[in-house]
Amino acid sequence: MQETTGMFERRTTADVVFEQLHSEIASLELLPGTKLSEAEVARRFGISRQPVREAFSRLGNLELVLVRPQKATIVRGFSLQRVAHARFVRLAVELEVITQACSVWDTSCAEALQRNLQQQHEALKSEPDQFHSLDFQFHRLICELGGCPLAVEAITECRQKIDRLCTLSLERQSEATSLLDDHEKLANALKANSTERALAITRQHLSRLDSTIEEIHLTHADYFE
Repeated sequence: MQETTGMFERRTTADVVFEQLHSEIASLELLPGTKLSEAEVARRFGISRQPVREAFSRLGNLELVLVRPQKATIVRGFSLQRVAHARFVRLAVELEVITQACSVWDTSCAEALQRNLQQQHEALKSEPDQFHSLDFQFHRLICELGGCPLAVEAITECRQKIDRLCTLSLERQSEATSLLDDHEKLANALKANSTERALAITRQHLSRLDSTIEEIHLTHADYFE
């Protein structure tokens, strides 16, 4: 309990502001183009402007806001170039992770991944909003069990750039079924230590969002830079 309390005490005011604004931007509660004033955000949280400035800087480093000297900070729109780069980096990282995982995958790894898959099946039946969290856990497990735990950081950064965009998709529920089917096939390939098959499934899995991204670009052009 003391350890947990200490963890919360180590969170700074800037952390609180950053996390709240990050959540609002990621969920599109704050839409692209929305202006953010240091003074207004400071009043909202009842704090000085310095922590807000630090939070803005961190959000800027994630390319979620554009900090403009002497002007209001704005929530950044989507960039097809940045999205394509994020997709490229994530694919490269995951292919290396899968290659490594296939060389060390054993029964205990397969069982751990199967437990996650069972949770995914249950989520689709009763708690569909939980599926995307379990989807991330699936990929994180492969990184950790495959001996590449730090790869999760790169995957998370790339995923965040794309997830905000995909929030605009109206087909997320129907897409989830296809994603789960990919997960099942990938789990079986890992269990069989079949590197070639696992890599092919990973490529197909990560390409599924391409058509969704194209559709969003056509239907929400105002949100793109």
